[in-house]
Amino acid sequence: MTDLPDLEAATGLTASVVAAVTDDALDRPTPCPEYRVRDILAHLDGLSLAFTAAAGKDLGATTDTPPGDAQLILEDGWRERIPTRLAALAEAWRAPSAWDGMTRAGGVDLPGEVAGLVALDEVVLHGWDLAKGIGQAYEPDAATAAVVHGFLTESRKGEVPEELFGPVVEVDEARTFDHALGLAGRDPDWRPGG
Repeated sequence: MTDLPDLEAATGLTASVVAAVTDDALDRPTPCPEYRVRDILAHLDGLSLAFTAAAGKDLGATTDTPPGDAQLILEDGWRERIPTRLAALAEAWRAPSAWDGMTRAGGVDLPGEVAGLVALDEVVLHGWDLAKGIGQAYEPDAATAAVVHGFLTESRKGEVPEELFGPVVEVDEARTFDHALGLAGRDPDWRPGG
């Protein structure tokens, strides 16, 4: 890749949503039907650690666990820990070496270039899920939205297991991010209970 995506805007935006989560919101639903707000937080906590390790090619238990096998338990201290881990994630993917060679995440070996895009996609989509769950706006910058949209467009061209994203949601909106959400199987107009 010639222009490496910078994850800082996305991780910062998602960290701001994490900071807005109140204790009474932890059991609210999110656009991921099986995940409550607390589950999205636990997932963000774990994926931040795993993709930071993947950037440094620090392969082991953190990078070898498939997402479906991970226990989604929100540990105490999450309010401080998740933003710190998100910042470390962005910092790790600033290194050009993170994007080179092979690495592993979620138990899958993949090129660094792909792993970095998956990390960005995960932070943005689950940041949006979290924001929707607590009734907050989530608007990534245009460059981030374009990268996520491009990644999802390419991903949908291959054999993508439906459980990875869910069925595509047709979106009439002209906004790039809304189209990206639709490609990720999310309805941009999702509301709790409706």
